[in-house]
Amino acid sequence: MVPTFFTGCINHPESKGKDMSDPSTELNLAEIEAKLSHSNIAELPHTKVSHCLESFIEKMGQCISWIWLALMLLIVGNALMRYFFNTTFVALEELQWHLYAVGFMLGLSYCFIHDGHVRVDALAEHWPMKRRVWVEIVGISLLLLPFCFVMFSYALPFVERSYRLNEVSPSFDGLPMRWILKSFILIALALLIMAATSRWLRCVAFLRGVSTHNRHSKG
Repeated sequence: MVPTFFTGCINHPESKGKDMSDPSTELNLAEIEAKLSHSNIAELPHTKVSHCLESFIEKMGQCISWIWLALMLLIVGNALMRYFFNTTFVALEELQWHLYAVGFMLGLSYCFIHDGHVRVDALAEHWPMKRRVWVEIVGISLLLLPFCFVMFSYALPFVERSYRLNEVSPSFDGLPMRWILKSFILIALALLIMAATSRWLRCVAFLRGVSTHNRHSKG
């Protein structure tokens, strides 16, 4: 028996005569997610600089997303070797958390530009847009960017020392060149700085009254 909900959808007058393969009938998941999360990202206009920064981060995020597929296959492969062949490789076990760390760190900036990070909006969602933008600017200027710069300053000698010593895994048969993994800390922080700078520019553009349709205005 077909549930009433689906029957209503099928027999709905507006659904008759429409080709479901028509791109106009496809769901815009990004738009739906933004509405459910009370995100204000769509109301912030772009500048030329912010558009370039976010385009780069978007492409990086799409490329990095393949890491999760590789990680899934690696986990399944390790599990099969362990249970069916009673063997395991330390290097492959370490590669699992290496890939997880890289995917998580590089995904921070992508998550930020899509406003997919966790927010506590119990108060902010009831505020006018202008006040929310001011809070965003203050938060980025006094918290996020200083945090990124401080972490970058500490991570740089951390990675440099690992490279100079040619650090390897302490485990027998572990992965060599551990500085490669640690270098992704710098890359992730640099991308997050770019994402924060883009958001800051968009907030300033909003306060200046730049139209949301002017996506390529000078920044």
